[in-house]
Amino acid sequence: MADDNRKVSHTRLDKWLWAARFFKTRQLAAAAVKGGKVHVNGGRAKPAKTVAVGDALEIRRGHYTWVVRVDALSAKRGSADDASALYTESDHSISERARLAGERRTLAAQIVYDRQAPSSRERRAMRKRKRTQ
Repeated sequence: MADDNRKVSHTRLDKWLWAARFFKTRQLAAAAVKGGKVHVNGGRAKPAKTVAVGDALEIRRGHYTWVVRVDALSAKRGSADDASALYTESDHSISERARLAGERRTLAAQIVYDRQAPSSRERRAMRKRKRTQ
């Protein structure tokens, strides 16, 4: 990580979430914070909230939740290696996300999709039903 990123004394929550690669854009990060998907030290926050080293963040995206501790600040988005150096994820958070991913894979495997297109006979029958309705 570049030295100029480490010299940041404070940064906005939405900027930090974007720099840490939890969200693809700052706009998405700000919307998540406004929507209550991100909690700082156990409470809701606004996108402009200042994040400090040592803060605990709970970030919900879709079905998954990350519980992380801020280790470094950055106002610039860097590589994935640089982003992972900005925080430490709790062991419980890692295991819970892995458990949920496994459950979702199991459920997805149980769904049977009928992807076969209707035959000409079935299409004619569907058109006939539509006309009579």
